[in-house]
Amino acid sequence: MSRRVCALLLAVIGAVGLLATPVGVGEVHAAAPDLTVVADARYDVQPDQHRIHVTVDMVVANHLRDTTTKRFYFDRAYLSVLPESSGFKLTSAAGAGTPRASISKTTPGYALLRIDLGQRLYSGKAATYQLTFDLVDKGGAPNRGIRVGPSLVAFPVWAYATNATPGSTVRVVFPAGYQVQVRSGDIPTPTTASDGVVTLQTTALDKPLAFYAYLVADRAQSETERTMVATVGGTPIELSVRGWADDPAWTERVGGLVARGLPLLSQEIGLGWQRASGLIVHETISRTTGGYAGLFDPSLGQIDVAYDALDYVVLHESAHAWFNGALLTDRWANEAFASYYGAQTAATLKLKGIGDPLTPALQAARIPLNDWGAVGRAGDKTEAYAYAATLTLARAIADRAGADGLRAVWADAAAKIGAYQPPVHSGGAAGAAAPTPEKVDAAPDWRGLLDLLEADTHVAYDDLWRTWVARTADLPLLDARLDARTRYDAVLAAAGDWQLPRAVRDAMRAWHFDQARTLLTAATTILQQRTAIATAAVSSGLAAPATLRTAFESPDGFASATLEATAELEAIHRYATAVGAQVAAPDGLQAVGLWGTNPDSDLQRARTLFASGDLAGSAAAADYAAATWITASDVGRGRIVSIGLLVLALVLGLLLLAVARGRRRRSPRRSRAYAGWADPYATLGASPDRAEPVDVGADRARGAEPD
Repeated sequence: MSRRVCALLLAVIGAVGLLATPVGVGEVHAAAPDLTVVADARYDVQPDQHRIHVTVDMVVANHLRDTTTKRFYFDRAYLSVLPESSGFKLTSAAGAGTPRASISKTTPGYALLRIDLGQRLYSGKAATYQLTFDLVDKGGAPNRGIRVGPSLVAFPVWAYATNATPGSTVRVVFPAGYQVQVRSGDIPTPTTASDGVVTLQTTALDKPLAFYAYLVADRAQSETERTMVATVGGTPIELSVRGWADDPAWTERVGGLVARGLPLLSQEIGLGWQRASGLIVHETISRTTGGYAGLFDPSLGQIDVAYDALDYVVLHESAHAWFNGALLTDRWANEAFASYYGAQTAATLKLKGIGDPLTPALQAARIPLNDWGAVGRAGDKTEAYAYAATLTLARAIADRAGADGLRAVWADAAAKIGAYQPPVHSGGAAGAAAPTPEKVDAAPDWRGLLDLLEADTHVAYDDLWRTWVARTADLPLLDARLDARTRYDAVLAAAGDWQLPRAVRDAMRAWHFDQARTLLTAATTILQQRTAIATAAVSSGLAAPATLRTAFESPDGFASATLEATAELEAIHRYATAVGAQVAAPDGLQAVGLWGTNPDSDLQRARTLFASGDLAGSAAAADYAAATWITASDVGRGRIVSIGLLVLALVLGLLLLAVARGRRRRSPRRSRAYAGWADPYATLGASPDRAEPVDVGADRARGAEPD
């Protein structure tokens, strides 16, 4: 309405050139500023009569000067008023003549009012007149220019004067109880008297014809409530539609539109009803600047819809049942897709007016959408640009993503599933369950939304973010993201069916790209070691264990995987060393050294232990086998020497025994004597049980020595 009235104002200014025509003897002179009008206009709001009563007190002055041969006067003038004006009445303070006012011409922008002065206003003279008329609310469209009722008053305010004539004033008076908002234009702040009457009063205007204001005021009145039911995704949703008692048309129109629109919105968005309760739709006036005539309060589940909201705006606000900060974080994203789906649904219902185009005039107020603050913080021009720009961006995103792609994004956002999910590989075991999706803590902001879009649709949107969303300070972050994603994709491809640990994906999701690069470098090192291990294992005839993969996919940031890879390479090296030491055809010494050992069995045990992941046991078994083969000659030599020494000892022992026996055979006397000495019981001829002991010492003392 404000844009429409501004256009009318320009028409008024052009029409004032026809204000008055002086009449003389035999010729016509130009009017302004020869005839001037200075007017004090008063607008009295009369809600019970559904009208604004306008009183214009005018001072009309003829500034021409008579000559000796000519005398000039004015007997009529022209004044531009709103085309809705009616009931004109003109009176003269002096009571002279019969002044009257009548419509001379009507256009869409203004009505040209002919003012018959009822007298001749001669040069240098002035006269006072009072013009009254009404601005009547005739009903009709909800966004009509003039609405006057107990609950709502909305109308434009003009000043009246001739061109280049300062001094006119405007006064607007509301009955008690109205809360007045200056929707557009410039008029002083309302003041409230002790009796509650609200007044807006200008001072003397330097340029009355440039003055314009559009006022909207509401007053608490009784409301009617109508309950409706909308079926959303098979679920009945209760709608409580609360409108002003004196505006039943709003309740019928808006309530019915919301009931029809919600199921279509749900289908387009791809999500069922996201609230535990129903929805309240409340009639109000818009108290925000520059934005759409509505507001959604998620905590109450209430949509405030302005009395004059277009059908498209009603659907836009209905879409906020999904896009309200719970699904997406940033204001621009919620407004973008509320506008987009509101427009989609309006088109489905064959409604007109589906969003403001992004005009060059709006482009002049361009800002990065990340700079768009909360409701009420930006000026009218910024708000208007941002709403149009977000719809333009949403349409560009939808063109790339497609309807199904967007539905996948909203499903993930609603389930708190972030981007960079572990890939599902086709080589998994039959019947194996898909990995559990990794959740995030909050709804996606502008960064998370970009990641989800690219993850779910496999299309790039970086250029759109740079053009529409990012601030200058955000651009280096987008550059870092591109570099990190390139490295991430390369490492992911190198990993094959191995999963990167969650720490990598969390860093990417949080846009902590320095941390992500560090982790990706570590992952690359381990994957290179995996290749080296696989090559070395195959070359050595070993089967690599699964322990490195388990360590790689663990959440400890690759620490255990690094240790595991080092240990596997060391175990392979020690096994290869053992294989290299193996003796295929042992010589004599080696054969003797290998008596009682089985290094081949130890080597087999090393292979078995390595495949099972017992790297320490495998290395020990390989070391034992290697040591057995390496020391076989030395061990054999030692064994032979030991055997020789043993044989020599046996031979010497036998020789000594033989010598001893030979001496006994060569000395029989001494043998007998010795025998007697040795067996005293025998020489006495008595048995040992009865014989007396022989005192050998005594024999020796007597000189009997044994041989």
